[in-house]
Amino acid sequence: MWLFKGKGPSGFSYSSTAEEVTHGIDGSGLTAIVTGASSGIGSETTRTLVLRGVHVIMAVRNMGAGKDVREAIVKEIPAAKVDVMELDLSSLASVRKFAADFISSCRSLNILINNAGVMAIPFTLSKDNIELQFATNHLGHFLLTNLLLDKMKETTRETKREGRIVNVASEAHRVTYREGIRFDKINVQQSYSRYLAYGQSKLANILFTNELTKRLKDDGVEITANSLNPGAISTNLFRHMTIVHGLASTVGKLVLKNVQQGASTTCYLALNPQVKGVSGEYFLDNNLATPSTMAKDMDLAKRLWDFSMDLVK
Repeated sequence: MWLFKGKGPSGFSYSSTAEEVTHGIDGSGLTAIVTGASSGIGSETTRTLVLRGVHVIMAVRNMGAGKDVREAIVKEIPAAKVDVMELDLSSLASVRKFAADFISSCRSLNILINNAGVMAIPFTLSKDNIELQFATNHLGHFLLTNLLLDKMKETTRETKREGRIVNVASEAHRVTYREGIRFDKINVQQSYSRYLAYGQSKLANILFTNELTKRLKDDGVEITANSLNPGAISTNLFRHMTIVHGLASTVGKLVLKNVQQGASTTCYLALNPQVKGVSGEYFLDNNLATPSTMAKDMDLAKRLWDFSMDLVK
């Protein structure tokens, strides 16, 4: 439980909230995209960034829910700069449309938070015939990031302010298939495990972050990329796990993080000056953490990048 977890080197801990880790930070003049912003830690991440003066574009699949969250934020923060745009990460066409619409809006882009995800769902194929957890949690964000990179580079050059890419992963990356990423079996239903497939997609988030960091450094651009585990949080991610969902809704309130705590590491990486220039790292509870050995395998990261590029062509 969080009651027994002390502060780490950052001065923050398991129990720190998104507002606490961004206290006193002025985000005015910054523009951010947050995927999955219509519920859970995505909506709290949005609210906190807006509270700090950031102009946030909520990238959501459910426009009705997104507009409701936006309305609540504006009611709380009358000066809020927040917009809602439709994005279905399980559809490559939707990702391309979102990116094209955003770029044509001529907005700048300082921060990209790849937060949206699905968890432990029954075997399902996406609209592009790719296993849905891999498609939504990794591939959609992979394509989105690559489509928006030039805009981020342009913004960084023009504003002389560091760009930040934040990928929400999970400690579940440690529980995946034996080979880590099943390149030749992504869509094989017979050996599908909803839990291992989720772990595979979260491992992909970290590997993608690491390869992206290498490429950004090679390009010499002032954009960082980091991944994180938000912690165990009572959100609707558990909705496909009947027993677990029941526990999360009852006992979970005593032992799991609330959304304010769950969004803290994301907001820390997005805004806090402590992580300026830090890239290619994995964070937990607002502090540096060590991912699995497989997650640090740069050969695997490169192979995943090439594999993903082939899938999105």
